[in-house]
Amino acid sequence: MHPRRAHRHGMGSTTALFPYTPETSEQFAYALSSNHQPRGTLNLMSQTLLFLPDISGFTKFVQSTELSHSQHIIAELLELLIKSNNMDLVLAEVEGDALFFYKEGPLPTKEELEAQIEAMMVAFYSQLRLLQKNRICPCQACISAPELDLKIIAHAGEVQFMTVQDKPKPFGPEVIQAHRLMKNSVDSDRYVLLSQALATQIGLQEGPQNQDRVFVSGRDSYDEVEVEYQYHVVRQETLDLIPHAPPTRVDLDTAPTFSIKRSFPVTAPELLEFITDYSRRPQWTDGLQGLEYNKDEVTRLGTPHTCIINDKHLNFTTVTKDGAPGQLVYGELTSSAAPIDQLYLFYLIDSDGDSACSLEFQAYMQGSALWKKGLIFLMSSMFKKNMGQGLDLLLEAVQNAPSSDASAS
Repeated sequence: MHPRRAHRHGMGSTTALFPYTPETSEQFAYALSSNHQPRGTLNLMSQTLLFLPDISGFTKFVQSTELSHSQHIIAELLELLIKSNNMDLVLAEVEGDALFFYKEGPLPTKEELEAQIEAMMVAFYSQLRLLQKNRICPCQACISAPELDLKIIAHAGEVQFMTVQDKPKPFGPEVIQAHRLMKNSVDSDRYVLLSQALATQIGLQEGPQNQDRVFVSGRDSYDEVEVEYQYHVVRQETLDLIPHAPPTRVDLDTAPTFSIKRSFPVTAPELLEFITDYSRRPQWTDGLQGLEYNKDEVTRLGTPHTCIINDKHLNFTTVTKDGAPGQLVYGELTSSAAPIDQLYLFYLIDSDGDSACSLEFQAYMQGSALWKKGLIFLMSSMFKKNMGQGLDLLLEAVQNAPSSDASAS
């Protein structure tokens, strides 16, 4: 059982938060009372801030959506929260949908703590807005990602530290208390909760802190012990979200240089997933020497990747254009395919029933100078032949893919 889940179900023993799992509490007591400590050593108590950002809606999101994309999305969000650590917090554990930070020594001021909370809230909800605006994938994970929320729980007290594999791990009753506070009666999935112990020490009082932030007193019982806290429900519209560049949607007023059509024995979303999963590109791109892309990111508008072909680096950006109703559209743009000024590659996918779809590939090869237009005319037939062979390889790769891979989207 996951340590934090154990606390949410009332398993409030000190062993539940041990970073490793002792076979019995007697063995644990033996480790503390003797010099024989094969798995870890305990250090002296220290005043410590415990800080836990927790993604709300995680369980439903993972259980009801496509696992591959939900994993990428949650990983992106957790990475952003870690990068938003402006207070030199130490990451003790990644607990599935939550991060467990701590900081020893003097507690931060109320203003410092509020600034840290604000930074994480802004980073989290800015990323959700980006996922919503730049989404091209029709899978349920990508559609429902903006419904996720963030709550942050903070507590402070004297904490003991245990060294496991040369890394200090917070340990003791105050760690249990912090995790217990994650299961509370606050009627929201987007809030900040500070234990009364922490609120008192930093001078946070019930009531408005500013026009957008009002803390309210709350209390809950854990194992018949009443615990008080202060909480503030965050309104997303009060956050100063990070502006992102608008998604690249192109409007081409000319016919494509050429187009190719193929039929595929998979659904339209499955084919789109196959095309936008860059790890599969070597299966259907002849002459590909290398591929550079972010392996932890779901492809969306603005996503970059680099193809290395014939020792040339072609830098692509994901774009889109308007398609027919119900049509899935994925596009790529590069300006590094000289002598072509701009090369647009579009994949337009239409459903052909429950388990089939049709693909129209369109290439727009643009050049401003007359000599470039002449070269494009000469190059286009060879490019079309190569792309036709590539689509044949794509069909073969889709047909040979395990059913679980083909339906990963």
